[in-house]
Amino acid sequence: MAAIREQQTVSELAGHFGVHSSQIQEWKRRVLEGAKDLFSTAQERKEHHGKESEVAELYEQIGRLKMELEWLKKKAARFE
Repeated sequence: MAAIREQQTVSELAGHFGVHSSQIQEWKRRVLEGAKDLFSTAQERKEHHGKESEVAELYEQIGRLKMELEWLKKKAARFE
């Protein structure tokens, strides 16, 4: 929380708490990225999860289509 408040530098906080400054920066980044989820409603979280699974499914489909295309290119090369 001290890093988020920015009342001290990261170096000062690292010395005070006895951790590396990059660790403090990583924790701060995670908190700031996750803050949106802390204050979102269950419906918003559900919609976000639905979008993530849809994107994953689309990437999977792209991968399958790429593999099919490469296979067809190899088969078509025989007829040239």
